[in-house]
Amino acid sequence: MSKIKYELEIPIHASPSMLYQYISSPSSMEEWFADKVNSRGKIMTFEWDGNEEKAEVVIKKADEKIKYKWLESDDDSFFEIKIQVHALTKDVSLIITDFAYEDEIQESKQLWENQIEELKHTIGA
Repeated sequence: MSKIKYELEIPIHASPSMLYQYISSPSSMEEWFADKVNSRGKIMTFEWDGNEEKAEVVIKKADEKIKYKWLESDDDSFFEIKIQVHALTKDVSLIITDFAYEDEIQESKQLWENQIEELKHTIGA
């Protein structure tokens, strides 16, 4: 069974440049995404409850998006966090693209929503 790609759009009241720091900097990501985050070149190591996962940064565009590819994944799955600014209203949203097995999509979406709520709390948005 292969994973299914899904997207979430979550409005957030923050500037794109500040948000970019929180989705790309290891020290900022430790505040909302993982217990511990380290980087060596393009390889990021995320730690949750003592378990490590490594991902490669495959796309990085300042104030726009960052895309990570899990190193231990045997498929083409990735996760991407994109900062979208509405042309007319200037409202800012995070667009999350991720993959999960069909029976885990709702749980995965809920996890992302909880993580983004933690980010909002951290930055006061």
